[in-house]
Amino acid sequence: MGRESLAVDMSPIFLFGTLCHQPLLDIVAGVELRMEAAALRGYRAAWVKGKSWPMLEERAEALAEGALILPEPRILNRLDFYEACFGYTRRKVQVVWDGAEIEAEAWFPPEDTVQEPGEDWSLPLWARQWGEVQCVAAAEMMRQMGVVAPDQVGARFAIIRARADAFVRTSRWRRPGHVGAKMPGDQIVHHGTDHFYDGFFNAEEMQASHPRFDGRMNGPLKRSVFRVADAVTVLPYDPVRDRILLVQQFRFGAYAHGDVNPWLMEPIAGMIDAGETPETAARREAREEANLTLGGLHFVGRYYPSPGGVAQVLFSYLAIADLPDNVAGLGGHADENEDILSHLVPYDLARKLLAEGDMADAAQIVTMQYLMLHRDRLRATVRLG
Repeated sequence: MGRESLAVDMSPIFLFGTLCHQPLLDIVAGVELRMEAAALRGYRAAWVKGKSWPMLEERAEALAEGALILPEPRILNRLDFYEACFGYTRRKVQVVWDGAEIEAEAWFPPEDTVQEPGEDWSLPLWARQWGEVQCVAAAEMMRQMGVVAPDQVGARFAIIRARADAFVRTSRWRRPGHVGAKMPGDQIVHHGTDHFYDGFFNAEEMQASHPRFDGRMNGPLKRSVFRVADAVTVLPYDPVRDRILLVQQFRFGAYAHGDVNPWLMEPIAGMIDAGETPETAARREAREEANLTLGGLHFVGRYYPSPGGVAQVLFSYLAIADLPDNVAGLGGHADENEDILSHLVPYDLARKLLAEGDMADAAQIVTMQYLMLHRDRLRATVRLG
């Protein structure tokens, strides 16, 4: 980008935050964009306190380091859409570039937005913690341009980023592989994906070819996939009173499948937010769904509930908890329209629920079987304590 390029009918755009991460900028722009160092006088780039994104804080003697780009109108429309998902719009600013002060534009949140500045913004730190996740999330956001309004995409950003976080987490996970053929995963050929529904959940049709066990290739195969964020389940158990806590709520999946009583008895469960560990999510969900503070967590398993067509991993736990008589009752997150009733169930009755089919949720069955295997050890630990 030279000075002569500023003479064309394009507005220079100043970037100071996450879009200075080249992989993210290229996904949002749809092409590789060149950036040149620039700075915004009178502002400090800071983390929004307690959040994973930056802000500009007005400060007379400060200089917010960033970059300047010169996008053509089509690319600028893509960038505007992405920023509008978060409610940001462009404003005129004066930036220092190549030793001179020039007029440019930068994206700012609505003027009534209240954000508390934290420590100095660090793009390298953000890139290590969030760069890969945000790139996956941005790809989902950008494919909705021209399909839905940006504010609708923004309203779903938390679940979009949770899905992206789940994808990145799984891509980094390696099973031990004690048994089974060592298949060449790098030889799987992805022929394309049709994203035919993007909402709170995603539905897509993928085409891929994969190596067969006899060495030949199988495919191309076309399969539909239901994409969900990873989730955690936790079954509270009181080893002193020898009882568990179950939550009951209406489930659309069971209703759609013809169940005449779709108010299922389940463990506490919920999506893992982006940046959360499964253990943190388990404790948060216990507070939200059952007003319950958990003690020690015992890991039950990490597994795919239905890997043939559902892209999701569940993390299940048994939790030690104090479960007096008055702990059961109504619960749920009001902002999520949750209507939850919790029940205290003695261990012997819980075994009957499992044997006779009242436990119809897979995670509940798996975790109850774990309790049956480890109950004596857990109760002995309490007595020894």
